[in-house]
Amino acid sequence: MDWLDDWHLLGQPLSRWAVALGVTLVSLAVLVFFKKLVTGRFAKLASRTKTNLDDIVVGTLESTRLWFYVVAALFIGSIPLALSPEANQVLRRVAALCLLFQIGLWARTALRLGVAGWRERHADTADAAAAAAGVAFVGQLVVWSIVFVLALSNLGIEISALVAGLGIGGIAAALAVQNVLGDLFASLSIYFDRPFDLGDFIIVDDLMGSVSKIGMRSTQVRSLGGEQLVFANSDLAKSRIKNYKRMAERRIVFKVGVTYETPYALVERVPAMLREAVEGAGDVRFDRGHFQSFGDFSLVFEVVYYVLSPDYNAYMDVQQRINLTIMKRFQDEGIVFAYPTKMLHFEPTELRDALVERPGPDTADRGGMPRGRTPQR
Repeated sequence: MDWLDDWHLLGQPLSRWAVALGVTLVSLAVLVFFKKLVTGRFAKLASRTKTNLDDIVVGTLESTRLWFYVVAALFIGSIPLALSPEANQVLRRVAALCLLFQIGLWARTALRLGVAGWRERHADTADAAAAAAGVAFVGQLVVWSIVFVLALSNLGIEISALVAGLGIGGIAAALAVQNVLGDLFASLSIYFDRPFDLGDFIIVDDLMGSVSKIGMRSTQVRSLGGEQLVFANSDLAKSRIKNYKRMAERRIVFKVGVTYETPYALVERVPAMLREAVEGAGDVRFDRGHFQSFGDFSLVFEVVYYVLSPDYNAYMDVQQRINLTIMKRFQDEGIVFAYPTKMLHFEPTELRDALVERPGPDTADRGGMPRGRTPQR
């Protein structure tokens, strides 16, 4: 085998190249075998447990690329070679870049599997998909940003100056996409705070409807008229939202007015009549009923009750039964509903002055008759 030392390749004897090749092949075989062994053990463990952590470990190991093992084996195999400092530096930088990229792949896979497991556990939640997509997007953006910065540092680029430059560019980019990022983070806020779910009836300012879709950037609402309303998630996060779906019961206040000519005895009985009408409607809880005030044209009674259902149609059915009962009872008792009227009262002297014209200067010479008129006989 001495003849191998007599032949040289790139300044290295063939014997060293043979040793390097052998070390490389053995290292590659050991790394691949180790991967299969560890992955198989964790896979068996994952099949016997309910936790998602071992599944993430198995998936992360399986995401290791073959080229990573090849580069690692070549780096180990280069140890027997007496390479120049420049060649060693190039080899180390290539190996470091491959390691950084593989770490990025591991982190991305672990994040993806973790988010997928969380989404599966919250499959009954309608907007879990949007929240999971948002978390995965932000997480991968952070991971690859770190990998990119470390890769540049490994290549010898001054990071501080680059970060300063990226800071200025980042500010400009952030200003350009601030609405998109605002909607993205708002979607995460909506998911975790849960001010509403799919199917909830909400009111935002003067717009109302049922939530039909919650996305990463916007939320879609189907209005009562049938048209689709689209709200940016950032706008919803800053708005005051009324959610009627989560209402356990509905509080109702209504007023009834009767005329001032209603006798005192009947006025005294009206609150009891109103209570009987409310309690007889069913599915309600009576709160109070009072003679509230003297209105401009009516005696005003106020009634407060609760409908034991958040459904609006149920409320309208109850209110209709109450109104019909009150109307029939008032007709039977001879009580008249008040409506806007205006009554004018004239004093006798005022009425006489309005009807009888007083004598003036032009009537004095004609016995009180207006000038130009002939007395009637």
